[in-house]
Amino acid sequence: MKKDTSSQVSASAEELIAPCGMNCAVCSGYLALQNDVKSKGLGIPYCQGCRPRNKKCAFLKKRCGLLLNQKIHFCYECKKFPCENLKGLEKRYMTLFRTSFIKNLETIKNKGIEQLLKDQLKQWQCPSCGKMICCHNGLCFHCNYEQLKKKKKLQWQRKKNLLRKRKLKRQKQKKKLNQRKLKRKKRNPGRKRKLRNLNLKLNNREGAING
Repeated sequence: MKKDTSSQVSASAEELIAPCGMNCAVCSGYLALQNDVKSKGLGIPYCQGCRPRNKKCAFLKKRCGLLLNQKIHFCYECKKFPCENLKGLEKRYMTLFRTSFIKNLETIKNKGIEQLLKDQLKQWQCPSCGKMICCHNGLCFHCNYEQLKKKKKLQWQRKKNLLRKRKLKRQKQKKKLNQRKLKRKKRNPGRKRKLRNLNLKLNNREGAING
């Protein structure tokens, strides 16, 4: 018998904004649940959203007493905002998924959650069907089912990974070059000084002969 998941997808748009600033409406787990992809043969884990399921996020909530004890609603309410844990999560999501939690939280703080929801809709709405695009794989779960089926990664994630590999390769090459230079210096510590002294002696001799 097919499992009914309609009652599980009832969270409001505001409830889907997690304490860290993540919009769960563009998360692969939430979109997989909304579109019931398991019934179509896709094994993407389901998630109702961080707030609806009261998820103790391993990145932040488990490490934060204020969030665990519900003393704050959003991370920007903390005196340490943005903390090191949030900065680490921000770096990862900005690099791989073009999502800024800190920017989202600052929008809520300064302009209100309604403005953030408008911004998110503008950023992630599918131009074909109007539903939300997933930040984790860059695909609309409604329009891009065949691509989801093939489990293709983000176009920009592949590009980012490629750029990162090239950067690492350049760093390794630069490191090797510096190591070679260092070895040469160790082999010939006073080479430049010897050459300078030799040139000086030759110049003195030439001066003496000409004089």
